[in-house]
Amino acid sequence: MVTNMEYITIPKLAEILNVTRQTVYYWVKNGKVQATKVGGTWIIDDPELTTILSGNVTEKQKQEIREAVEVALKQYNELYRRLAKE
Repeated sequence: MVTNMEYITIPKLAEILNVTRQTVYYWVKNGKVQATKVGGTWIIDDPELTTILSGNVTEKQKQEIREAVEVALKQYNELYRRLAKE
């Protein structure tokens, strides 16, 4: 449950990490990212993730995250596509 006012929406997280919204929804569905549905909007309420993405990381660290996501997408792209269709 959301206990503070710091949160990120799923589309914003997808934009930051340069992945699709479906990927982030998949992460939420599988418990890799904590999220809560408020009204019609899912918000990321994972304290560690919101701290990291709220600007407390360097540009280098953000780039490393993006690169790790790109590697994962290259390795598991077909799997992600199949799962997104479910």
